[in-house]
Amino acid sequence: MKYLLGIDFGGGASKATLIDEMGNITAESTAEYPTLYPEQGACEQSPDDWIAALCKNTSELLEKSGINPADILCIAVDSATHTFLPCDNNFAPLMNAVHWTDTRSRAEANALRRENGDEIFKKTFHKPDTIWTLPQLLWLKNNRPEVFSKIGHIFFEKDYIRYFLTGVFCTDYIEAQGSMLYDCVSQKWSDELCALCGIDISVLPPIVTPTDVIGKIHESAAKKTGLKAGTPVICGTTDTCMEVFASGATQKGDITVKLATAGRICVITDKPYPDRDLVNYSHIAKGLWYPGTATKACAASYRWYRDTFGGDYKELDAAAAKIPIGCEGMIYHPYLNGELSPYADPMLCGSFTGIRATHTRAHFTRAVLEGVCYSLLDSKAVLDKLGIEYGSVAAAIGGGTKGELWRQMTADVLGITLKTAESSDSSLGSAMLAGIAAGVFKDPSDTVAKCVKPKSVTVPNPENTEKYRKVFLEYKKIHDALAPIYDAR
Repeated sequence: MKYLLGIDFGGGASKATLIDEMGNITAESTAEYPTLYPEQGACEQSPDDWIAALCKNTSELLEKSGINPADILCIAVDSATHTFLPCDNNFAPLMNAVHWTDTRSRAEANALRRENGDEIFKKTFHKPDTIWTLPQLLWLKNNRPEVFSKIGHIFFEKDYIRYFLTGVFCTDYIEAQGSMLYDCVSQKWSDELCALCGIDISVLPPIVTPTDVIGKIHESAAKKTGLKAGTPVICGTTDTCMEVFASGATQKGDITVKLATAGRICVITDKPYPDRDLVNYSHIAKGLWYPGTATKACAASYRWYRDTFGGDYKELDAAAAKIPIGCEGMIYHPYLNGELSPYADPMLCGSFTGIRATHTRAHFTRAVLEGVCYSLLDSKAVLDKLGIEYGSVAAAIGGGTKGELWRQMTADVLGITLKTAESSDSSLGSAMLAGIAAGVFKDPSDTVAKCVKPKSVTVPNPENTEKYRKVFLEYKKIHDALAPIYDAR
């Protein structure tokens, strides 16, 4: 039996998934790594921690599975979009990686939106915000000139990890679309966009397709990871793209709802839908796109709540399930790092409102879960405004959908049926992509038929949907009242 390996680098952990030629999961491994907050608005990760997690993943995976590393046909790595690492001319990191949730570039993003917003939107289909590499690089130029002046290469997260494995510097066009340095019309890096942040286009990686075999595991990486030297490695692509793929969404009109670090609602279309309240990315299936909404602190809100106030997710869920819909007047807005859809406002702040002496910790817990669902409903209106057609059943993806309470709550708030698969992890999607590159699977549809295993269906309760709708109206009013206060800070 031969195998395919996919490795995903998410918000705070990496996951490796090994599948066989029949599409069955053979083994999985997870390794956490820290996120650093050195100053107000900063969000960074150490590339050394990424590599340590990678080595832990592969070592554990090989031990669990007991396979011969020589039987792995192909490897793919994915990661969150936008997170970038500036390196010098010798490919050595100049600082920690700047995470996509870093908000230090607020002033730069606002200035770009004000002075160059139309020009940028026409080329990238997006409006400037702190998540994009362009304003983050401009912040680096303005505030860390000693680092900026030494930049010789710019890596995106998965590309640095893959460079460690192969020594090859490149990226894929879907990752490039998330940088705000790529012209989505001409489909190449843009000199004009690079000029806005003062970088030379030569520091950016060559662009290839996600399934291109870009190199092989070299001897040094083989010794540290336990993988076989000479194993082919493909370029790979972004985590959301791989989750969408692993969910089985490969046809026009398919819809996905993601509860991960970020929250996403994406629809598979045959064209991009340039709109300032949406994000647009190519699908790995030729000719398809997955425009969608994006909220910044989805599962990140729940993780922040758990880490700050303590508790175990199962215990928190059990307590929250006993609280009635609406949390008896308490409402949470999940704007921990500003917000994307539908506001693109980096100044928004998270908040609990309506707190009374009768409220308990369980009320706060449920309020966090409900608030994230309201943010998804808020952003879903953008898809409906544009008339983007989608089916009545959505594929639920991301770690947050594994909890029954939150999954049912999401179905109720959105008023849409959710289906889950045995796994829709990005790492599975990457293993599937590696299978296409290796010739094990014919195309995306064939891959989905062999690898995606249905698990559950969650149907919305109409009575609950109506109750949530009434609370959502208050949620909107509170946002509208507080937004001007935050923007004036």
